[in-house]
Amino acid sequence: MLRRESFSAVQWLLLGVFTVYCLLPLWWVVTTMFKDNGQLFSTFGLWFSSPSHLSENLRELFTRDDGIFSRWLLNSVVYAGATALGSVLVSAMAGYAFSKFEFSGKRAIFTTILATIMVPSTALALPIFLLMQKTGLLNTYWAVILPGLVNPFGLYLMRLFWDAGFPKELMEAARIDGAREGTIFWNLGMPLVRGGLVTVGLFAFVGAWNNFFLPLVVVNRTELFPLTLGLSVWNQTSASSGREPIYTVIVLGALISILPLVIAFLSLGRYWQGGLASGAVK
Repeated sequence: MLRRESFSAVQWLLLGVFTVYCLLPLWWVVTTMFKDNGQLFSTFGLWFSSPSHLSENLRELFTRDDGIFSRWLLNSVVYAGATALGSVLVSAMAGYAFSKFEFSGKRAIFTTILATIMVPSTALALPIFLLMQKTGLLNTYWAVILPGLVNPFGLYLMRLFWDAGFPKELMEAARIDGAREGTIFWNLGMPLVRGGLVTVGLFAFVGAWNNFFLPLVVVNRTELFPLTLGLSVWNQTSASSGREPIYTVIVLGALISILPLVIAFLSLGRYWQGGLASGAVK
């Protein structure tokens, strides 16, 4: 009994240490957004200082460079939203095909697609750049959105969801009743794998929202930057340009940039948690 209680105490201790480790950087960000640059280096980093400069930091954030931060925020919403929707649709269709149909080379094609997960994104940067250059899509929204529509990991997850959540017997019964393939997919199958769709969509949304390297390669116009790239450019150029550094403003922008992700996970949590559980059944 003592050993079991002591083991439980160790578990809670480790969980507490891990929680503090994860939340400490976020707490530093929260306290930093109330400071100016002088207070950032002259006060204790994990506590608030007086007077508060939150209102000045907010005003500077949304008015600097003619309010470009709002444009970056809108760009990130467009990039992440379009990528997530397109990735869900492509992954759902491809996963359905690999799960429910038999065709020549099915196993080899699926294995090859999964193998591309091993390829680092940096190795694809030059091919993507050249492809977008040849098609005239450089410095457009499409240059950032299109590469994210093909999601091998999303395809793998959706195949699991189709296998576990949509039995072939149900599909056969629908065919016997005269239902067309499109009707079976959209009206019968898609509602049954809703948890999987949300799971893949959230992964795609987070990946596109945090994407930095791809926009860095395919866009060089400031008005097309997402938040990740825009805040990085501010961080690099604010001090070197002779203007006063805006570290606390950048920190405030970084905090605002994670709020959509937090909202998405909290509002859709019951769907993606259930989706991961159902996908694990297979």
